[in-house]
Amino acid sequence: MEPQDLPILERSAVRLVVLDIDERVLLFQIREPLDPDQRTCWELPGGGIDAGETYVDAALRELVEETGIHVGPRDLGSPTWRRRVTFRHASFRRLQDEVVVAVRLTESAPDVSDADQLAAEQNNYLGFRWWEVAEIEASTERFYPGRLPALIRQFLEGEQIEEPFEFFS
Repeated sequence: MEPQDLPILERSAVRLVVLDIDERVLLFQIREPLDPDQRTCWELPGGGIDAGETYVDAALRELVEETGIHVGPRDLGSPTWRRRVTFRHASFRRLQDEVVVAVRLTESAPDVSDADQLAAEQNNYLGFRWWEVAEIEASTERFYPGRLPALIRQFLEGEQIEEPFEFFS
């Protein structure tokens, strides 16, 4: 049962595990300006799947929008990680069905541009970092998805992941 603390916005979303040629993962440090009690966290790029979009369309759009990185559909992996999550964001309780896909880049730690980010994203994002997988696994930082440190290696090894419901915030 979902909490009734805020109006609920239900949607489908895609998250991207962006890997550079050195197998480092791109994560954004974010905050929730309208809910300062939430701690900052490191999040995978991604976002909502708009009406009429496939997860591939949304993944490519979100990658350009949030990072300025352009790839083609063939650069995306299969959605082998599926999850349902709830969290507070922008005066709503989001209830999302998410798929997670890998994007393998052919360069080392490319620059990230915020030129195409939406105003709300620019408000939430504090910065980015390229992380070694072992650093994510060993970190005590907060991540979104919350179980990223425990599941990242399985995901990258191609395992099918059906994650239980996550109450993130």
